[in-house]
Amino acid sequence: MIAPATGQVASAFGIDNDVMLALTTSIFVLAYAMGPLFLGPLSEIYGRSRVLQLANLWYLVWNLVCGFAQSESQLLVFRFLAGLGGSAPLSIGGGFLGDCWQPDQRGRAVAIYSLAPLMGPVVGPITGAWIAQYSTWRWVFWSTSIVDAVIQIIGMFALQETYAPVLLERKAERIRRSMDAEKAPYREIRTVFEGQDRSWQAIMAKSLSRPFVLFAHEPIVQLLGVYMAYLYGTLYLFLTTMPSIFQGTYHQSVGISGLHYAALGLGLSAASQLNARTMDKVYIYLKGRNGGVAKPEFRLPAMVPGSLLLPIGCLIVGWTSEAHTFWIAPDIGIALVGAGIILNFQCIQTYIVDCFTLHAASALAAISCLRSLAGFGFPLFAPAMYKALGFGKGDTILAVVAIVVGCPAYVFIFVPSIVTLDDYRRPWILWRYGERIRNSSRHAR
Repeated sequence: MIAPATGQVASAFGIDNDVMLALTTSIFVLAYAMGPLFLGPLSEIYGRSRVLQLANLWYLVWNLVCGFAQSESQLLVFRFLAGLGGSAPLSIGGGFLGDCWQPDQRGRAVAIYSLAPLMGPVVGPITGAWIAQYSTWRWVFWSTSIVDAVIQIIGMFALQETYAPVLLERKAERIRRSMDAEKAPYREIRTVFEGQDRSWQAIMAKSLSRPFVLFAHEPIVQLLGVYMAYLYGTLYLFLTTMPSIFQGTYHQSVGISGLHYAALGLGLSAASQLNARTMDKVYIYLKGRNGGVAKPEFRLPAMVPGSLLLPIGCLIVGWTSEAHTFWIAPDIGIALVGAGIILNFQCIQTYIVDCFTLHAASALAAISCLRSLAGFGFPLFAPAMYKALGFGKGDTILAVVAIVVGCPAYVFIFVPSIVTLDDYRRPWILWRYGERIRNSSRHAR
């Protein structure tokens, strides 16, 4: 929400450096890289609900304090601390869905869930622009804090625990307390998830190191993590540079220029709803063709149009803005960018949950770290890139890199598993890489 109001922030604190100004927005995302590394594993120790609610409370406090910042340094520190709490849903939410839905039904749930963290940065700037225009940038933070307080209260009563090991541990503890040692012989009560060493130190060490282990040893996490990082970085690059397009090139007011974020939201929501309605159907169809045997790779067909829409949208935005075409033209490109990002985002998210169901939070934490670093870094170099190259050449670079990074992720993971459904055995070795990578994993199923 703060992106359209960065001009007011610059005036209030005397910021005249484009990088530092972009940092006031993107430092929140830098915290997204660090928060999931410990919040995701902590949810696998103490439960999803407890960690999520405490993290949201942490976000509420520091986001409220942002509105009282009296200097640039204070705002940056408070934004970073708020981002640590705000990162919890990104790493824990996928684990919630993996706990609650079977693979045949999980596609729609993940599609709806993954839309929210991408629609937030779209709806936020629209409302933030009008708040900043008719009030002050401080109310951008205070208004979100009010909404979050309502969500916090609802979550205290409605959000229940879903993580199986924690639920079984609670049940085992109730049974132990109900046993009468004098009337019945002693019986050891423990869950299937309990090993020999259940000390707090051992659990903490293993769970907190798991995201790093997954990223270091799992090619699936590495390959798709890099692609998702590029997607997330591109999204935040557009979020922070859209004001320069419509306020700078088209000379629109803060409020009117903020309305163009609706184009990004339209692309995100339309593609998300279409994918939500078809993902599970495609999954069941491919499962039937494979003799009733399901594979996580069956989640990825929508990456085909997604990997094409993103570079096409980048080219349209860049060159229509460069030529000062009527404002609807770059909006069309922005909508295609949003559609491409959400299709790839949903497919990757669901694939990771299917592969690492029990440790989905840790796997998503590893990916969230990398993508959030990209979301933090991309807006910082964007002003210099567009100043040197212009919107046309700058967005052409984004389109080319999207193809170079996205195609290997799609070919290595998805194509092998779909093609081997056929009765014909063709000689291309890449066709078998996707499933082979997953089968060699120590954590994926």
